[in-house]
Amino acid sequence: MNDKNIQILLTNDDSIHSPGLWAAAEALDTLGFVHVVAPLRQQTSTGHSMPATSTGIIEKMTLHVNGRDWDVFAVDGSPGQSVDHGVFDVIKEKPDLVVSGINYGENVGSALTVSGTIGAALEAASLDIPALAVSMQTGKEHHFTHSPDIDFSVAGHFTQLIAKKMLEKSLPEDVDVLKVDVPMDATPETPLAITRQSRIRHYFPVPASRASLSNHGPMGYDIIFQPDKLEKDSDIYALLIEKKVSVTPITIDLTSRTDLDALANLLDD
Repeated sequence: MNDKNIQILLTNDDSIHSPGLWAAAEALDTLGFVHVVAPLRQQTSTGHSMPATSTGIIEKMTLHVNGRDWDVFAVDGSPGQSVDHGVFDVIKEKPDLVVSGINYGENVGSALTVSGTIGAALEAASLDIPALAVSMQTGKEHHFTHSPDIDFSVAGHFTQLIAKKMLEKSLPEDVDVLKVDVPMDATPETPLAITRQSRIRHYFPVPASRASLSNHGPMGYDIIFQPDKLEKDSDIYALLIEKKVSVTPITIDLTSRTDLDALANLLDD
């Protein structure tokens, strides 16, 4: 393929210096021209936020990665804001595809909107741009790091594989984002599973231990695995039980698929 007329915007939430981002850049470079526009600083768990405190300053820099120089753009802002700046300030037109990732840590289950990786993809989707969000299962200790101990090569393989399909074919109706989660022990031969987002919580809040509520006490989190509660067609089940690459179609329409007339009748009673 490798058509440099194809424009791909690559971002993430782990910052411009993340090895996961650069594994994706190397993989996507075989498909088209990759514009790397990502947050200057760590933005994990910022969701689809647009903080009023972001300055919007864009720093153009050259980074030497994987044996070559890349001209990239680091944004003082959230992942979603990085997408906007990438589209309107850097490329100055809609790219053919937006890719967000590769993230340190899986983005599965009921807390999906917490993810800055997915938030960036949702912002692209709101601009009517096909979007791919890729995350890789890692230990919790790696979630806020740029640890070189994580090998993103297999996740890069699946990023390239799915991005290529998205560039060749339109997504089905009501699919705005493909969310991909790669098991930590995956190989290029690991099968794909088309999944639903689980309603089960994967990351659970853990309050800080402190003497007084007036002391600093940011909320922590832990991963709690509840295999007996998992839906067998869910992203968590595919990733943790079947050890498959989970591919979840996401729509930006958050409306419940309930019977709206039944809800109207309930409110009328």
